[in-house]
Amino acid sequence: MRKDPKIVYAQSSDIKSRTDLEYRRDMKRKAIAELEVIGWLQGILRRQNRGQQVKVFKSGGDRFLWFLRGGGINREPDFVAEINGHKQEIEFQYTKKERLKFYDFKVSKVATRRSHADKKREPKQNVRFLYIHMPKCAYALLDAEWIVQNGKIGEVAAWREQAYRVPAEVFEPQLRPNKNLEKIIRIIDAKNRILEFQYRLLEEVRRQLAQRIVQAVEQQQPFTIVPNDLEGFFHACFIMDALQKDPELLDTWFRQAIKFAKSIDSLKAAFQAVYCLDSLYFRIPPEKSIKGLSRFISELMKLMKKVKKWYSPDDGTYRSNAKLEPCLETQYALFVINSFEDIVQDIIHYRTKN
Repeated sequence: MRKDPKIVYAQSSDIKSRTDLEYRRDMKRKAIAELEVIGWLQGILRRQNRGQQVKVFKSGGDRFLWFLRGGGINREPDFVAEINGHKQEIEFQYTKKERLKFYDFKVSKVATRRSHADKKREPKQNVRFLYIHMPKCAYALLDAEWIVQNGKIGEVAAWREQAYRVPAEVFEPQLRPNKNLEKIIRIIDAKNRILEFQYRLLEEVRRQLAQRIVQAVEQQQPFTIVPNDLEGFFHACFIMDALQKDPELLDTWFRQAIKFAKSIDSLKAAFQAVYCLDSLYFRIPPEKSIKGLSRFISELMKLMKKVKKWYSPDDGTYRSNAKLEPCLETQYALFVINSFEDIVQDIIHYRTKN
């Protein structure tokens, strides 16, 4: 995949430790929080700037898209606030941990050098940092200058890069309790639980495949995958994902996945078909054209119409098979909807011209 010079890319080790689906799930956690916080943040800024026109907009690479190919991270801030026409950038961070020794802010977001030869960093002038401490239901809104003055540059192992590290005893007095945050935090937690709920399907597939392998070894029987039907093809795609290997005949695999998607008759089949489509579609480089893209989109739309018909408005579940638990069927449906949205957003971002 070609690298965009305007995009910062995550370390390859960060991505390769997870499948593409897992990486996208993790990217969505912060995006969920950002989208829930935006209205509350606008209210805070209006109270701080009474009598002035205040608007807050979502910015950054996940403004319309919750992820970018190859771990790309847009250089834009998370939010842009317009206060009487003056634009101010706002970066957003949060923690779910009750206790931290340090509060970390990436150096590249806080300060800049006038030139490559200049060793001295100066705090950015038009950026503020919103930090929400979820367990305390409190927030801090800080200038970059405050972070530079109160933090020391150090290595953050989890990020594999340097950051301004502000000691807890210095940072936490800046936190301001806010009752309105309680509801927002509950919504964020609920949406993250839904996200985790649908991804637990993948853990179950791993468990079942592992059980089959163990059984084959213990009973001295061959472990086989028959890709002539959807379930066998799904297992083949799943194993390729786990191995992080691309099929040599990727186009052939992709066409086969589209073919299987045509004949789904249950939510389980929809889950398996969409998993295959998702897995194979995201292996195709964005700069490479897809033969039959319109056909692919058409089949996706037809599949989603089928899923919609299985929705039960009485209790909010999805049902396609009376023998299966509604909870499991709803898991299938949520996974399908989530992957469908990812694919559509990717097509809009990479494969349509403005």
